[in-house]
Amino acid sequence: MHEMSIALAVVGQVETAARVVAGDDTGASAPKARSVTLRVGELAGVVPDSLRFCFELACADSLLVGAELHVETVAGRARCAPCDADWATGLPPDLCCPRCGSGASQLTAGRELEIAEVRWGQPARTATPKED
Repeated sequence: MHEMSIALAVVGQVETAARVVAGDDTGASAPKARSVTLRVGELAGVVPDSLRFCFELACADSLLVGAELHVETVAGRARCAPCDADWATGLPPDLCCPRCGSGASQLTAGRELEIAEVRWGQPARTATPKED
């Protein structure tokens, strides 16, 4: 299941970004992520429900614990070089040009796998000793 490796990579990248923003390598003052939005192409070979499950597991003991994962599906599209037609590939993908019948020259969308947005919450707080 490669969705787990994807989820772990997303968590790692978001944690790194939080630490850079906070200027804190320990993560003590880094903001916690409330939600992460991923753009996932329908031709990327990723199962969104599996990715959501793996994301929840990958967030444990991280700055993303409790964060929601939103998945935006990007439809597959192809373009034919000979006749310049553009079409939705669908699932399973239809890679033959509906206008002239030639093979698709280029997939123009549908293989995306990117972090589109992170919504941040309050910084993680470390316990501070009480003053007497």
